[in-house]
Amino acid sequence: MTDIAALRRLFALALCLVAVAAGGPLLAADPPAATISEGRVAGAREDGLRVFRGIPYAAPPVGERRWRPPAPPAKWTGVRDARAFGADCVQPAFPAASVYFEPPRPMSEDCLTLNIWAPERAGRAPVIVWIHGGALQYGSSASPMYDGAGFARRGIVFVSINYRLGVLGWLAHPALSGESAEGVSGNYGLLDQIAALEWVRRNIGAFGGDPANVTVMGESAGALSATYLLASPRAKGLFAKAIVQSTNMRAVPHLRDPAFGMNSAEATGTALAQSLGASDLAALRRVDAKALVAAGMRARFIAQPVIDGAVVPGQLVDIFDRGEQAKVPVLAGFNSGEVRTQRALVPPAPADAAAYQAEIVQRYGDLAPAFLRIYPASDREESLLAATRDAVYGWATERLVRQQARAGQPAYLYLFDHCYSAARARGLCAFHASELPFAFGIAGRPLGGMPNWPMPAGEADRALARQMIDYWASFAARGTPSSEGAPAWLAYGDAENFMVFGAGPVARRGLFPGMFEFQEEVMQRRRGAGEQWFTNMSPLRHQRLVD
Repeated sequence: MTDIAALRRLFALALCLVAVAAGGPLLAADPPAATISEGRVAGAREDGLRVFRGIPYAAPPVGERRWRPPAPPAKWTGVRDARAFGADCVQPAFPAASVYFEPPRPMSEDCLTLNIWAPERAGRAPVIVWIHGGALQYGSSASPMYDGAGFARRGIVFVSINYRLGVLGWLAHPALSGESAEGVSGNYGLLDQIAALEWVRRNIGAFGGDPANVTVMGESAGALSATYLLASPRAKGLFAKAIVQSTNMRAVPHLRDPAFGMNSAEATGTALAQSLGASDLAALRRVDAKALVAAGMRARFIAQPVIDGAVVPGQLVDIFDRGEQAKVPVLAGFNSGEVRTQRALVPPAPADAAAYQAEIVQRYGDLAPAFLRIYPASDREESLLAATRDAVYGWATERLVRQQARAGQPAYLYLFDHCYSAARARGLCAFHASELPFAFGIAGRPLGGMPNWPMPAGEADRALARQMIDYWASFAARGTPSSEGAPAWLAYGDAENFMVFGAGPVARRGLFPGMFEFQEEVMQRRRGAGEQWFTNMSPLRHQRLVD
């Protein structure tokens, strides 16, 4: 009798699994389930958490929907299996030798899905929506680095999203603008992120989340995305706070007109279409997605937002200067060794101190003395690494924090300066994205799927990770970062407070004296002369910049 009963239980479980896989009704109550606006989903219980993966937040952007704003997902009947990640958005192969390499996963244009980690009994819980990095060209919400369990154990409903990448996410073209009701194109990846936030507002309550307490969080291209979400009128009201890890505020193309030394976005799209022999938009939509991505790589297509006057109304620096950004609290920072893994951005160091000083005078003119005070000739390589870091990340991050503070919002600044043994051995102290295992609370834990990443493994690393994820989670919950037994993190304010995450968190004032003012002056001169600003390491060509 016992054997027969066991067989019956196994048979019932098998029927349940078949039904879920087929989208049919659940026969067992054990898997966590939720009813959302499109239907019912069933996930999995993992270590006391409810986890749902691969939920569509928008219709597949395929066929005629390629290069259109995201549409609502279709409804379904029965129960949808939400135990596996969705496909990655189509992207090029990542260099296998890179620190950031991950083995390829299944890819598809049908990739607009999200994942949720939720406490077992969440109710009106704070929500984080995570936007992955990868230069708006690579990346996936399925990366093992983005495990939301640590946040869920701290009472957060954690959501990670995919969004369209590269040519498929950021192409502008006159024909695309012509079929748009607003006469614009490009920014599809940003529109995807906005659609995901709208989905969260409609549905996160079904998972125990509070739609009125949503924090957007991103790193690198995800941080850039979060900054554009702060600037976009389309995203207003969809989130209450922002966590921004290593953003930038470079100039980006305008839709129809050349600006700041760049071609218009539509001209770039036209040239790409011509390179593919696509005579019209229908032909362009018939091109295989992987062939499109390959063509974008050959053409050195830069995936980036487009100033279209609608989704992105202006350059970031202008929007924030006018005070038109979302007035929400921010927590933002960058890493001391950002560009140690981005050496292509850094000019070669001159042969000696005299040559270095002469080169800086040639590049910066009357600003050379300020440059040399901040980035001296005594250690030329380290000075150029620091100067490039600050031109891309440091200045933009402090500018964001300053502008939010000026707008009357709590704004918190950090510098990640932790160098653990595996990173030190490879000369990669505090490299770009190295804060991620700490911010996600996974440092010191084995992490599969990241074969080249120098993983932190010591007890000091685990302690710092516990403190950092505490700060991040408490900011998302209450707008004030805190960690029990760790220093109080004061808002930036007039004292220019910031937190250094080195061997442990240390509260300080006045990050890199003179850095912000110098980089701001360079940016203002370039902007005034109609020149691009990004690394700010090319010569200042316009005469008024150097007199």
